[in-house]
Amino acid sequence: MRIAGEPVEAATGETLDILNPATAQVMTTTPAGGAEDVDRAVRAARRAFDDGPWPRMERSQRARVLHRFADHLEERMDALFRLETLNNGRPVRETRAQVGRLAEWFRYSAALLVAERTDVIPMPGPYLNYLLRHPFGVCGLLTPFNHPLMILAKSLAPAIATGNTVVIKPSELTPLTTLELADIAAEAGVPDGVINVVTGTGATAGKALAEHRDVAKLTFTGGTEVGRSIGVAAAKRFARATTELGGKSPVLIFEDAGLERAVKGAAFGAFIAAGQTCICGSRIIVHEAIYEEVVEGLAATAGALRLGDPSDERTQMGPLVADRQRRRVLGYVGIGAEEGGRVVTGGGVPQLEAPFDRGFFVEPTVIADVENEMRVAQEEIFGPVAVVVPFTDEEDGVRKANDIRFGLGSALWTRDVARAHRVAARIEAGMVWINDHHRLDPASPWGGLKDSGVGREGGWESFDEFTEIQSVTVRIAEDDVDWYGDDAAARLN
Repeated sequence: MRIAGEPVEAATGETLDILNPATAQVMTTTPAGGAEDVDRAVRAARRAFDDGPWPRMERSQRARVLHRFADHLEERMDALFRLETLNNGRPVRETRAQVGRLAEWFRYSAALLVAERTDVIPMPGPYLNYLLRHPFGVCGLLTPFNHPLMILAKSLAPAIATGNTVVIKPSELTPLTTLELADIAAEAGVPDGVINVVTGTGATAGKALAEHRDVAKLTFTGGTEVGRSIGVAAAKRFARATTELGGKSPVLIFEDAGLERAVKGAAFGAFIAAGQTCICGSRIIVHEAIYEEVVEGLAATAGALRLGDPSDERTQMGPLVADRQRRRVLGYVGIGAEEGGRVVTGGGVPQLEAPFDRGFFVEPTVIADVENEMRVAQEEIFGPVAVVVPFTDEEDGVRKANDIRFGLGSALWTRDVARAHRVAARIEAGMVWINDHHRLDPASPWGGLKDSGVGREGGWESFDEFTEIQSVTVRIAEDDVDWYGDDAAARLN
Protein backbone atom coordinates (compact mmCIF):
# COMPACT_ATOMS: atom_id res chain seq x y z
CA MET A 1 0.00 0.00 0.00
CA ARG A 2 1.03 3.64 -0.38
CA ILE A 3 -0.10 6.13 2.26
CA ALA A 4 1.28 9.68 2.52
CA GLY A 5 4.08 8.76 0.14
CA GLU A 6 5.26 5.73 2.10
CA PRO A 7 4.93 1.98 1.42
CA VAL A 8 3.03 0.46 4.35
CA GLU A 9 1.72 -2.92 5.44
CA ALA A 10 -1.84 -3.65 6.53
CA ALA A 11 -2.64 -2.91 10.16
CA THR A 12 -3.46 -6.59 10.65
CA GLY A 13 -0.31 -7.77 8.90
CA GLU A 14 -2.42 -9.94 6.59
CA THR A 15 -1.65 -10.31 2.89
CA LEU A 16 -3.33 -11.42 -0.32
CA ASP A 17 -1.79 -13.70 -2.96
CA ILE A 18 -1.52 -12.16 -6.43
CA LEU A 19 -1.76 -14.71 -9.23
CA ASN A 20 -0.61 -14.76 -12.82
CA PRO A 21 -3.92 -15.74 -14.49
CA ALA A 22 -2.11 -17.30 -17.44
CA THR A 23 -0.44 -19.91 -15.22
CA ALA A 24 -2.40 -19.75 -11.92
CA GLN A 25 0.95 -19.29 -10.15
CA VAL A 26 1.41 -16.91 -7.20
CA MET A 27 3.61 -14.00 -8.29
CA THR A 28 3.69 -11.95 -5.10
CA THR A 29 1.56 -10.78 -2.20
CA THR A 30 0.05 -7.41 -1.30
CA PRO A 31 -1.28 -6.11 2.02
CA ALA A 32 -4.87 -7.06 2.83
CA GLY A 33 -5.97 -3.60 3.87
CA GLY A 34 -9.09 -3.06 5.96
CA ALA A 35 -11.10 -0.28 7.56
CA GLU A 36 -8.21 0.91 9.75
CA ASP A 37 -5.93 1.24 6.73
CA VAL A 38 -8.60 3.06 4.74
CA ASP A 39 -9.07 5.50 7.60
CA ARG A 40 -5.33 6.10 7.76
CA ALA A 41 -5.23 6.78 4.01
CA VAL A 42 -8.25 9.09 4.09
CA ARG A 43 -6.73 11.07 6.95
CA ALA A 44 -3.49 11.41 4.97
CA ALA A 45 -5.43 12.59 1.93
CA ARG A 46 -7.40 15.03 4.08
CA ARG A 47 -4.21 16.51 5.55
CA ALA A 48 -2.76 16.89 2.06
CA PHE A 49 -5.92 18.72 1.00
CA ASP A 50 -6.29 20.92 4.08
CA ASP A 51 -2.64 21.76 4.72
CA GLY A 52 -0.65 20.70 1.66
CA PRO A 53 0.39 22.66 -1.42
CA TRP A 54 -1.56 20.76 -4.07
CA PRO A 55 -4.99 22.48 -4.02
CA ARG A 56 -3.30 25.86 -3.43
CA MET A 57 -1.00 25.70 -6.43
CA GLU A 58 -1.65 27.95 -9.38
CA ARG A 59 -3.45 25.97 -12.05
CA SER A 60 -0.49 26.38 -14.40
CA GLN A 61 1.80 24.88 -11.76
CA ARG A 62 -0.43 21.83 -11.28
CA ALA A 63 -0.53 21.46 -15.06
CA ARG A 64 3.27 21.36 -15.20
CA VAL A 65 3.32 18.55 -12.63
CA LEU A 66 0.73 16.62 -14.66
CA HIS A 67 2.82 16.98 -17.81
CA ARG A 68 5.85 15.74 -15.88
CA PHE A 69 3.77 12.80 -14.65
CA ALA A 70 2.83 12.04 -18.27
CA ASP A 71 6.51 12.21 -19.29
CA HIS A 72 7.42 9.67 -16.60
CA LEU A 73 4.58 7.37 -17.67
CA GLU A 74 5.85 7.41 -21.24
CA GLU A 75 9.39 6.65 -20.07
CA ARG A 76 8.16 3.68 -18.02
CA MET A 77 5.61 2.46 -20.55
CA ASP A 78 7.41 -0.77 -21.43
CA ALA A 79 7.67 -1.94 -17.83
CA LEU A 80 4.08 -0.88 -17.10
CA PHE A 81 2.39 -2.72 -19.93
CA ARG A 82 4.40 -5.88 -19.28
CA LEU A 83 3.43 -5.78 -15.60
CA GLU A 84 -0.20 -5.23 -16.60
CA THR A 85 0.00 -8.32 -18.81
CA LEU A 86 1.49 -10.42 -16.00
CA ASN A 87 -1.14 -9.30 -13.51
CA ASN A 88 -4.37 -9.42 -15.52
CA GLY A 89 -3.49 -11.70 -18.44
CA ARG A 90 -4.20 -9.42 -21.37
CA PRO A 91 -1.84 -10.03 -24.30
CA VAL A 92 1.01 -7.55 -24.72
CA ARG A 93 -0.41 -6.53 -28.10
CA GLU A 94 -3.40 -5.12 -26.17
CA THR A 95 -1.69 -3.73 -23.07
CA ARG A 96 1.02 -2.01 -25.12
CA ALA A 97 -1.64 -0.13 -27.08
CA GLN A 98 -3.71 0.76 -24.02
CA VAL A 99 -0.92 1.69 -21.62
CA GLY A 100 0.74 3.61 -24.43
CA ARG A 101 -2.14 6.09 -24.30
CA LEU A 102 -2.20 6.68 -20.53
CA ALA A 103 -0.23 9.91 -20.74
CA GLU A 104 -2.90 11.42 -23.00
CA TRP A 105 -5.39 11.58 -20.12
CA PHE A 106 -3.00 13.50 -17.89
CA ARG A 107 -1.95 15.85 -20.68
CA TYR A 108 -5.59 16.50 -21.58
CA SER A 109 -6.48 17.31 -17.98
CA ALA A 110 -3.44 19.60 -17.80
CA ALA A 111 -4.66 21.40 -20.92
CA LEU A 112 -8.16 21.84 -19.49
CA LEU A 113 -6.63 23.11 -16.29
CA VAL A 114 -4.89 26.09 -17.87
CA ALA A 115 -7.86 26.80 -20.13
CA GLU A 116 -10.43 26.35 -17.37
CA ARG A 117 -13.62 28.16 -18.19
CA THR A 118 -15.38 30.60 -15.91
CA ASP A 119 -19.06 30.77 -16.79
CA VAL A 120 -20.74 34.16 -16.68
CA ILE A 121 -24.53 33.98 -16.38
CA PRO A 122 -26.78 36.69 -17.86
CA MET A 123 -28.78 38.21 -14.99
CA PRO A 124 -31.28 41.08 -15.29
CA GLY A 125 -30.39 44.37 -13.65
CA PRO A 126 -27.05 45.73 -12.47
CA TYR A 127 -25.57 42.34 -11.56
CA LEU A 128 -22.64 40.20 -12.54
CA ASN A 129 -23.14 36.47 -11.91
CA TYR A 130 -20.29 34.03 -12.43
CA LEU A 131 -19.51 30.45 -11.43
CA LEU A 132 -16.48 29.09 -9.61
CA ARG A 133 -15.49 25.44 -9.41
CA HIS A 134 -13.92 24.10 -6.22
CA PRO A 135 -12.46 20.63 -5.55
CA PHE A 136 -14.45 18.30 -3.31
CA GLY A 137 -11.56 17.35 -1.05
CA VAL A 138 -10.91 13.61 -0.66
CA CYS A 139 -12.08 11.36 -3.50
CA GLY A 140 -12.29 7.57 -3.32
CA LEU A 141 -11.48 5.80 -6.60
CA LEU A 142 -12.54 2.13 -6.76
CA THR A 143 -11.12 0.50 -9.88
CA PRO A 144 -11.69 -2.90 -11.55
CA PHE A 145 -9.48 -5.76 -12.67
CA ASN A 146 -10.04 -5.57 -16.42
CA HIS A 147 -8.32 -2.27 -17.35
CA PRO A 148 -6.45 -1.35 -14.14
CA LEU A 149 -4.40 1.55 -15.48
CA MET A 150 -6.67 2.99 -18.16
CA ILE A 151 -9.77 3.16 -15.99
CA LEU A 152 -7.71 4.62 -13.15
CA ALA A 153 -6.27 7.29 -15.45
CA LYS A 154 -9.76 8.32 -16.62
CA SER A 155 -10.72 9.30 -13.07
CA LEU A 156 -7.36 10.08 -11.47
CA ALA A 157 -6.29 12.67 -14.04
CA PRO A 158 -9.30 15.01 -13.63
CA ALA A 159 -9.54 14.31 -9.89
CA ILE A 160 -6.05 15.57 -9.09
CA ALA A 161 -6.02 18.19 -11.85
CA THR A 162 -8.92 19.96 -10.17
CA GLY A 163 -7.09 20.00 -6.82
CA ASN A 164 -8.57 16.98 -5.07
CA THR A 165 -6.61 14.34 -3.18
CA VAL A 166 -7.43 10.66 -3.63
CA VAL A 167 -7.50 7.23 -2.04
CA ILE A 168 -7.42 4.46 -4.64
CA LYS A 169 -8.73 0.96 -3.94
CA PRO A 170 -7.70 -1.22 -6.89
CA SER A 171 -9.12 -4.66 -7.53
CA GLU A 172 -7.58 -7.19 -5.17
CA LEU A 173 -6.83 -9.29 -8.26
CA THR A 174 -4.81 -6.69 -10.18
CA PRO A 175 -3.23 -4.07 -7.87
CA LEU A 176 0.37 -4.17 -9.07
CA THR A 177 0.34 -1.51 -11.78
CA THR A 178 -1.69 0.86 -9.59
CA LEU A 179 1.02 0.69 -6.92
CA GLU A 180 3.64 1.31 -9.58
CA LEU A 181 1.71 4.30 -10.92
CA ALA A 182 1.56 5.84 -7.44
CA ASP A 183 5.35 5.58 -7.20
CA ILE A 184 5.75 7.19 -10.63
CA ALA A 185 3.49 10.06 -9.56
CA ALA A 186 5.69 10.70 -6.53
CA GLU A 187 8.81 10.71 -8.71
CA ALA A 188 7.12 13.26 -10.99
CA GLY A 189 6.55 15.66 -8.11
CA VAL A 190 3.00 14.94 -6.99
CA PRO A 191 3.14 15.81 -3.25
CA ASP A 192 2.86 13.11 -0.59
CA GLY A 193 -0.71 12.38 0.44
CA VAL A 194 -2.27 13.49 -2.84
CA ILE A 195 -2.35 9.91 -4.19
CA ASN A 196 -2.82 7.08 -1.68
CA VAL A 197 -3.41 3.40 -2.47
CA VAL A 198 -5.05 0.83 -0.19
CA THR A 199 -4.97 -2.77 -1.41
CA GLY A 200 -7.51 -5.25 -0.12
CA THR A 201 -10.82 -6.86 -0.96
CA GLY A 202 -13.92 -5.03 -2.02
CA ALA A 203 -15.83 -6.46 0.92
CA THR A 204 -13.43 -4.90 3.44
CA ALA A 205 -11.31 -2.06 2.04
CA GLY A 206 -13.77 -1.15 -0.71
CA LYS A 207 -16.73 -1.05 1.63
CA ALA A 208 -14.81 1.02 4.18
CA LEU A 209 -13.81 3.56 1.53
CA ALA A 210 -17.34 3.82 0.14
CA GLU A 211 -18.76 4.44 3.61
CA HIS A 212 -16.06 6.74 5.01
CA ARG A 213 -17.56 10.00 6.25
CA ASP A 214 -14.63 12.13 5.01
CA VAL A 215 -14.77 10.90 1.41
CA ALA A 216 -16.74 13.55 -0.46
CA LYS A 217 -16.68 11.94 -3.92
CA LEU A 218 -16.63 8.33 -5.10
CA THR A 219 -15.98 6.80 -8.48
CA PHE A 220 -16.56 3.13 -9.17
CA THR A 221 -16.23 0.93 -12.24
CA GLY A 222 -17.61 -2.58 -11.95
CA GLY A 223 -20.78 -4.63 -11.61
CA THR A 224 -24.20 -3.02 -11.41
CA GLU A 225 -25.26 -4.40 -8.03
CA VAL A 226 -22.02 -3.40 -6.29
CA GLY A 227 -22.28 -0.01 -7.98
CA ARG A 228 -25.81 0.38 -6.69
CA SER A 229 -24.66 -0.31 -3.12
CA ILE A 230 -21.87 2.25 -3.48
CA GLY A 231 -24.37 4.82 -4.75
CA VAL A 232 -26.57 4.14 -1.73
CA ALA A 233 -23.60 4.46 0.66
CA ALA A 234 -22.69 7.80 -0.90
CA ALA A 235 -26.27 9.08 -0.86
CA LYS A 236 -26.63 8.40 2.87
CA ARG A 237 -24.09 11.15 3.60
CA PHE A 238 -24.89 13.24 0.48
CA ALA A 239 -21.54 12.44 -1.12
CA ARG A 240 -21.31 12.44 -4.91
CA ALA A 241 -20.79 9.24 -6.90
CA THR A 242 -19.86 8.53 -10.50
CA THR A 243 -20.44 4.93 -11.54
CA GLU A 244 -19.61 3.08 -14.76
CA LEU A 245 -21.36 -0.25 -14.40
CA GLY A 246 -22.34 -3.35 -16.33
CA GLY A 247 -23.13 -3.55 -20.00
CA LYS A 248 -24.35 -5.86 -22.72
CA SER A 249 -23.55 -3.79 -25.78
CA PRO A 250 -25.68 -4.39 -28.87
CA VAL A 251 -23.86 -4.55 -32.20
CA LEU A 252 -26.34 -4.00 -35.03
CA ILE A 253 -25.22 -5.34 -38.41
CA PHE A 254 -27.40 -4.22 -41.31
CA GLU A 255 -27.59 -6.04 -44.62
CA ASP A 256 -25.55 -3.34 -46.41
CA ALA A 257 -22.73 -3.29 -43.85
CA GLY A 258 -20.10 -5.06 -45.91
CA LEU A 259 -19.73 -8.58 -44.58
CA GLU A 260 -15.97 -8.83 -44.07
CA ARG A 261 -15.45 -5.54 -42.25
CA ALA A 262 -18.56 -6.01 -40.10
CA VAL A 263 -17.51 -9.50 -39.01
CA LYS A 264 -13.99 -8.34 -38.17
CA GLY A 265 -15.33 -5.36 -36.25
CA ALA A 266 -17.91 -7.39 -34.36
CA ALA A 267 -15.34 -10.05 -33.44
CA PHE A 268 -13.01 -7.36 -32.11
CA GLY A 269 -15.83 -5.86 -30.05
CA ALA A 270 -16.75 -9.25 -28.61
CA PHE A 271 -13.33 -10.77 -27.87
CA ILE A 272 -11.10 -7.81 -26.94
CA ALA A 273 -9.73 -8.35 -23.41
CA ALA A 274 -11.21 -11.88 -23.59
CA GLY A 275 -14.63 -10.24 -23.36
CA GLN A 276 -13.82 -8.80 -19.93
CA THR A 277 -14.93 -5.25 -20.57
CA CYS A 278 -18.17 -3.44 -19.80
CA ILE A 279 -18.62 -2.23 -23.37
CA CYS A 280 -17.98 -5.70 -24.82
CA GLY A 281 -20.06 -6.10 -27.99
CA SER A 282 -21.30 -9.50 -26.92
CA ARG A 283 -24.88 -9.14 -28.25
CA ILE A 284 -24.57 -9.16 -32.03
CA ILE A 285 -27.92 -8.36 -33.67
CA VAL A 286 -27.84 -9.25 -37.37
CA HIS A 287 -30.25 -8.67 -40.24
CA GLU A 288 -31.86 -11.96 -41.21
CA ALA A 289 -30.72 -11.66 -44.85
CA ILE A 290 -27.06 -12.08 -43.85
CA TYR A 291 -27.50 -13.87 -40.53
CA GLU A 292 -25.93 -17.24 -41.37
CA GLU A 293 -23.04 -15.62 -43.22
CA VAL A 294 -22.24 -13.46 -40.20
CA VAL A 295 -22.49 -16.46 -37.86
CA GLU A 296 -20.09 -18.43 -40.06
CA GLY A 297 -17.70 -15.49 -40.29
CA LEU A 298 -17.70 -14.93 -36.53
CA ALA A 299 -17.13 -18.63 -35.88
CA ALA A 300 -14.22 -18.72 -38.31
CA THR A 301 -12.65 -15.62 -36.78
CA ALA A 302 -13.12 -16.87 -33.22
CA GLY A 303 -11.77 -20.31 -34.05
CA ALA A 304 -8.62 -18.82 -35.58
CA LEU A 305 -7.69 -16.64 -32.59
CA ARG A 306 -4.35 -17.60 -31.03
CA LEU A 307 -4.53 -18.28 -27.28
CA GLY A 308 -1.58 -18.83 -24.98
CA ASP A 309 1.27 -16.94 -23.36
CA PRO A 310 0.08 -13.31 -23.02
CA SER A 311 3.69 -12.07 -23.16
CA ASP A 312 4.08 -13.60 -26.64
CA GLU A 313 3.56 -11.01 -29.38
CA ARG A 314 1.67 -13.61 -31.44
CA THR A 315 -0.98 -14.27 -28.78
CA GLN A 316 -4.34 -12.69 -29.66
CA MET A 317 -6.41 -13.60 -26.60
CA GLY A 318 -5.38 -14.22 -23.03
CA PRO A 319 -6.99 -15.90 -20.02
CA LEU A 320 -9.78 -14.71 -17.79
CA VAL A 321 -8.59 -13.01 -14.64
CA ALA A 322 -9.56 -15.73 -12.14
CA ASP A 323 -10.84 -19.28 -11.93
CA ARG A 324 -14.19 -18.13 -10.52
CA GLN A 325 -14.62 -15.96 -13.61
CA ARG A 326 -13.87 -18.92 -15.86
CA ARG A 327 -16.45 -21.06 -14.06
CA ARG A 328 -19.01 -18.28 -14.44
CA VAL A 329 -18.40 -17.98 -18.19
CA LEU A 330 -18.54 -21.73 -18.81
CA GLY A 331 -21.75 -21.83 -16.79
CA TYR A 332 -23.32 -19.28 -19.11
CA VAL A 333 -22.31 -21.32 -22.15
CA GLY A 334 -24.24 -24.21 -20.64
CA ILE A 335 -27.23 -21.96 -19.94
CA GLY A 336 -27.21 -20.76 -23.54
CA ALA A 337 -27.30 -24.33 -24.83
CA GLU A 338 -30.11 -25.25 -22.42
CA GLU A 339 -32.12 -22.25 -23.59
CA GLY A 340 -31.94 -23.46 -27.18
CA GLY A 341 -28.88 -21.64 -28.43
CA ARG A 342 -26.53 -23.31 -30.90
CA VAL A 343 -22.88 -23.31 -29.80
CA VAL A 344 -21.20 -22.86 -33.17
CA THR A 345 -17.62 -22.73 -31.94
CA GLY A 346 -15.76 -22.78 -28.64
CA GLY A 347 -17.56 -23.28 -25.37
CA GLY A 348 -14.81 -25.14 -23.57
CA VAL A 349 -11.29 -24.93 -22.17
CA PRO A 350 -8.48 -24.89 -24.77
CA GLN A 351 -5.70 -27.46 -24.71
CA LEU A 352 -2.49 -25.51 -24.09
CA GLU A 353 1.06 -26.48 -23.25
CA ALA A 354 2.45 -26.13 -19.72
CA PRO A 355 2.46 -23.90 -17.77
CA PHE A 356 -0.50 -22.30 -19.55
CA ASP A 357 -2.58 -25.46 -19.25
CA ARG A 358 -3.20 -24.33 -15.65
CA GLY A 359 -4.27 -20.82 -16.64
CA PHE A 360 -7.83 -19.54 -16.64
CA PHE A 361 -8.46 -19.78 -20.38
CA VAL A 362 -11.79 -20.19 -22.16
CA GLU A 363 -12.23 -20.73 -25.87
CA PRO A 364 -13.74 -17.79 -27.77
CA THR A 365 -17.35 -18.84 -28.18
CA VAL A 366 -20.15 -18.01 -30.62
CA ILE A 367 -23.74 -18.95 -29.79
CA ALA A 368 -26.30 -18.65 -32.61
CA ASP A 369 -30.11 -19.00 -32.76
CA VAL A 370 -30.41 -16.77 -29.69
CA GLU A 371 -33.66 -14.99 -28.85
CA ASN A 372 -33.42 -11.60 -27.21
CA GLU A 373 -35.28 -12.84 -24.11
CA MET A 374 -32.71 -15.54 -23.28
CA ARG A 375 -30.48 -15.04 -20.25
CA VAL A 376 -27.35 -15.17 -22.42
CA ALA A 377 -28.74 -12.20 -24.37
CA GLN A 378 -29.81 -10.21 -21.31
CA GLU A 379 -27.15 -10.85 -18.64
CA GLU A 380 -23.55 -9.69 -18.62
CA ILE A 381 -21.29 -12.73 -19.03
CA PHE A 382 -17.95 -10.90 -18.92
CA GLY A 383 -16.06 -13.40 -21.01
CA PRO A 384 -15.35 -14.32 -24.64
CA VAL A 385 -18.92 -15.31 -25.50
CA ALA A 386 -20.75 -13.67 -28.41
CA VAL A 387 -24.46 -14.34 -28.87
CA VAL A 388 -26.02 -13.72 -32.29
CA VAL A 389 -29.64 -12.52 -32.51
CA PRO A 390 -31.51 -12.07 -35.83
CA PHE A 391 -33.66 -9.04 -36.71
CA THR A 392 -36.08 -8.39 -39.57
CA ASP A 393 -36.01 -4.64 -40.23
CA GLU A 394 -34.69 -1.39 -38.77
CA GLU A 395 -37.53 -1.03 -36.29
CA ASP A 396 -37.08 -4.59 -35.05
CA GLY A 397 -33.32 -4.12 -34.76
CA VAL A 398 -33.60 -0.94 -32.71
CA ARG A 399 -36.25 -2.51 -30.48
CA LYS A 400 -34.05 -5.52 -29.75
CA ALA A 401 -30.99 -3.34 -29.18
CA ASN A 402 -32.86 -1.30 -26.56
CA ASP A 403 -34.74 -4.18 -24.95
CA ILE A 404 -32.30 -4.61 -22.07
CA ARG A 405 -31.63 -2.97 -18.71
CA PHE A 406 -28.13 -1.85 -19.67
CA GLY A 407 -27.13 1.17 -21.73
CA LEU A 408 -23.37 1.65 -21.79
CA GLY A 409 -21.96 1.11 -25.28
CA SER A 410 -23.31 0.09 -28.67
CA ALA A 411 -22.23 -0.18 -32.28
CA LEU A 412 -23.87 -0.34 -35.67
CA TRP A 413 -22.53 -1.35 -39.04
CA THR A 414 -24.03 0.07 -42.24
CA ARG A 415 -22.99 1.95 -45.39
CA ASP A 416 -26.19 4.04 -45.34
CA VAL A 417 -25.20 7.40 -43.82
CA ALA A 418 -28.78 8.52 -43.18
CA ARG A 419 -29.62 5.24 -41.47
CA ALA A 420 -26.45 5.39 -39.38
CA HIS A 421 -27.32 8.76 -37.86
CA ARG A 422 -31.01 7.94 -37.54
CA VAL A 423 -30.41 4.69 -35.68
CA ALA A 424 -27.60 6.10 -33.52
CA ALA A 425 -29.96 8.74 -32.15
CA ARG A 426 -32.46 6.05 -31.15
CA ILE A 427 -30.04 3.70 -29.39
CA GLU A 428 -30.32 3.89 -25.59
CA ALA A 429 -26.61 3.94 -24.76
CA GLY A 430 -24.07 6.43 -23.52
CA MET A 431 -21.73 5.72 -26.44
CA VAL A 432 -22.57 4.70 -30.00
CA TRP A 433 -19.90 3.69 -32.50
CA ILE A 434 -20.70 3.65 -36.21
CA ASN A 435 -18.62 1.17 -38.22
CA ASP A 436 -16.22 0.79 -35.29
CA HIS A 437 -16.11 -0.36 -31.67
CA HIS A 438 -14.45 0.58 -28.37
CA ARG A 439 -12.90 3.84 -29.55
CA LEU A 440 -12.24 6.27 -26.70
CA ASP A 441 -10.52 9.61 -26.30
CA PRO A 442 -9.89 11.85 -23.27
CA ALA A 443 -11.90 14.65 -24.89
CA SER A 444 -15.01 12.51 -25.36
CA PRO A 445 -17.48 11.91 -22.49
CA TRP A 446 -17.76 8.26 -21.42
CA GLY A 447 -20.59 6.81 -19.34
CA GLY A 448 -23.84 4.90 -19.39
CA LEU A 449 -27.61 5.07 -19.22
CA LYS A 450 -30.11 2.90 -17.34
CA ASP A 451 -28.40 0.26 -15.17
CA SER A 452 -25.01 1.07 -16.68
CA GLY A 453 -24.28 3.92 -14.31
CA VAL A 454 -24.41 7.61 -13.54
CA GLY A 455 -22.07 10.42 -14.60
CA ARG A 456 -19.39 10.87 -17.23
CA GLU A 457 -15.63 10.60 -17.57
CA GLY A 458 -13.76 12.53 -20.25
CA GLY A 459 -14.15 15.98 -21.77
CA TRP A 460 -15.15 19.05 -19.78
CA GLU A 461 -17.68 16.80 -18.08
CA SER A 462 -14.85 15.09 -16.19
CA PHE A 463 -13.97 18.38 -14.49
CA ASP A 464 -17.62 18.91 -13.61
CA GLU A 465 -17.66 15.46 -11.98
CA PHE A 466 -14.81 16.39 -9.62
CA THR A 467 -15.77 19.93 -8.64
CA GLU A 468 -18.49 21.74 -6.73
CA ILE A 469 -20.06 24.73 -8.47
CA GLN A 470 -20.32 27.98 -6.55
CA SER A 471 -22.42 30.86 -7.86
CA VAL A 472 -21.14 34.39 -7.11
CA THR A 473 -23.45 37.38 -7.71
CA VAL A 474 -22.09 40.93 -7.58
CA ARG A 475 -24.22 44.10 -7.53
CA ILE A 476 -22.35 46.56 -9.75
CA ALA A 477 -24.64 49.61 -9.43
CA GLU A 478 -23.36 52.47 -7.28
CA ASP A 479 -26.73 53.73 -5.99
CA ASP A 480 -27.83 52.77 -2.49
CA VAL A 481 -30.77 50.42 -2.03
CA ASP A 482 -33.37 50.80 0.71
CA TRP A 483 -34.27 47.15 1.12
CA TYR A 484 -37.33 48.00 3.20
CA GLY A 485 -38.52 51.05 1.26
CA ASP A 486 -41.96 51.35 -0.29
CA ASP A 487 -40.69 50.25 -3.72
CA ALA A 488 -38.66 47.26 -2.50
CA ALA A 489 -41.38 44.61 -2.80
CA ALA A 490 -40.41 43.70 -6.35
CA ARG A 491 -36.87 42.91 -5.19
CA LEU A 492 -37.81 40.64 -2.30
CA ASN A 493 -37.75 37.39 -4.26
